[in-house]
This record gives sequence, C-alpha cells and structure tokens, in this order.
Amino acid sequence: MAHVQCIVVTPERTVLDREADFVALPLYDGEIGIAPGHSPLIGRLGCGELRVLHEEGLDRFYVEGGFVQVIGGVVSLLTGRAVPAERLDEAVAQEQLDAARGRPAHTPDLMAMRDRAVTQARAQLRVARRAK
Repeated sequence: MAHVQCIVVTPERTVLDREADFVALPLYDGEIGIAPGHSPLIGRLGCGELRVLHEEGLDRFYVEGGFVQVIGGVVSLLTGRAVPAERLDEAVAQEQLDAARGRPAHTPDLMAMRDRAVTQARAQLRVARRAK
C-alpha cells in the first residue's frame, strides 16, 4: 500500500514525522482528507483534530491554526500548537470555553478576539472528548 509522509512542526519542535495511510486535518473552512496520490495543495489550517492513520493505529492531535502543504507524497503542517489528544484535559478545555464566552466584546476587535478564543476552546473540547 502507498503511504504519505506526515510532518507536523511547531515553532518549538517537530511533533510528528511518520508514514501514514491517510491524514485528516482541519482547514479554516472545513475538514480535508489526504490519501496517497493527493494533488498538490496549500491551505490554511483551522483549530481542530488532526488524525493520522497508519499501520499501527491512529494518532490524534489538537492543532491550532497554521498552514498545510501537500506535495510529492508529503503532508507538511506548520502550526502554532500541536498537542496529542490524550494529553488534553476535558475539564480544563471546558473552563477555557467558559472563560472565553465571558470575555468582553463591546468593540469589533474585542468581539473578534472573543470569537477566536471561543472557537479554539470549542475545538479543544471536541478533541478532548473524542480522545476518551
């Protein structure tokens, strides 16, 4: 079976570099699946779950924005944050969501900041719940 190479890089380190049978990742406007032979692509990542299916099983990560490039059988993600799903705490994610919802939003800039914080917290909570 053909594989793709999945590489996930944050500013601090390379989080993942492995062969995969299939990669599903969040774009800013939806989710996309990448299989071997996928056409070249550059996209903007959203907040959500990265799933990497390989011979040994499935790896799940929470990723928070950035960019993805697919070219020549390599899926490269450059993201500000990538956390293995099993390391997320559902209670902490719920607290972050509650705090984000309570942020002031009486100007357009504050509203945009609050909406981004809510989106990130919701995505993190979803990934934490799926990892159980």
